[in-house]
Amino acid sequence: MTLSMEDRLEINDLIARHGHLVDAGELDRMAELFTSEIVYDLTALGFGELHGIVALRDAAVALGDANPVGHHVTNVIVAETEAGVVRVLSKGIGINADGSCASVTYEDVVVRVSSGWRISYRKVIPRRAPLGG
Repeated sequence: MTLSMEDRLEINDLIARHGHLVDAGELDRMAELFTSEIVYDLTALGFGELHGIVALRDAAVALGDANPVGHHVTNVIVAETEAGVVRVLSKGIGINADGSCASVTYEDVVVRVSSGWRISYRKVIPRRAPLGG
């Protein structure tokens, strides 16, 4: 499959939509972002992997006020592998209620389902040192 410009725009919108829905607390709309069997890898943050939308929603609810108040995504790169897997690399900036912030890299695999593009795998990697150190 070769990604069309329309596919690329839809994938970019998908990645951007994550911050809008989560920041608004619209956790019941996670199916607009993720496949039902999403693997959300938070191992690098010390939380292991979450499997499925329900686990992802429950983790966000449990985190409560410790959730960022703003998720900002930038530097989105969409690439298709020779095997036809669509990978998305992006940068995330999380703003906390106290004004502190953090940077992460998102490594996503996206798939097209009947309702559009969805994230089937997301790995969150914190950025804690400059120049990749």
